[in-house]
Amino acid sequence: MNYYLGIDIGVTGALALLDQNGNLIAVHDMPVLQDGPAGRRTINGILLAQLIRTLPPIKEAYIELVGPRPKEGPVGAFAFGRSRGTIEGVLAAFQITAKNITPAAWKRVIGLPPGKDEAKDKSRSEAIRRWPAQADKFKRKKDDGRSDSALIGVAGIAKNGAKVDITLDF
Repeated sequence: MNYYLGIDIGVTGALALLDQNGNLIAVHDMPVLQDGPAGRRTINGILLAQLIRTLPPIKEAYIELVGPRPKEGPVGAFAFGRSRGTIEGVLAAFQITAKNITPAAWKRVIGLPPGKDEAKDKSRSEAIRRWPAQADKFKRKKDDGRSDSALIGVAGIAKNGAKVDITLDF
């Protein structure tokens, strides 16, 4: 059995473990501590490594490829880049191949509309529809990082030619 990670980067992101058929095995909030400059939350590389160590061997990880957001200042942009670097560094240490997938690309594969309008709720709705037995993992508004990471993983698996259900009931 092959296993994959879907990763929504950032301090409100998450990691989703999926099998080769797109079945959700587990989802974990990004391990963060409030130990960055000026008390900002940052991804903790040691906790991330400990989490990945508990997972079965991962064939590939699909990471959401995002850049600085409009009107985001240099401090926020640098913090976001630092998060990405921490994630990529930990994956490299475990010799896990990391592939980037843009928000537009993974949403297109899944069938979600592009843009931000209601995107978080639509992502959570799709995750609940796709994995109803695990709906409680996506029930809160702040669980959008979990749903995004799981759907990023499904889109990555599908883009690499696996037969996964990518239909949408909206």
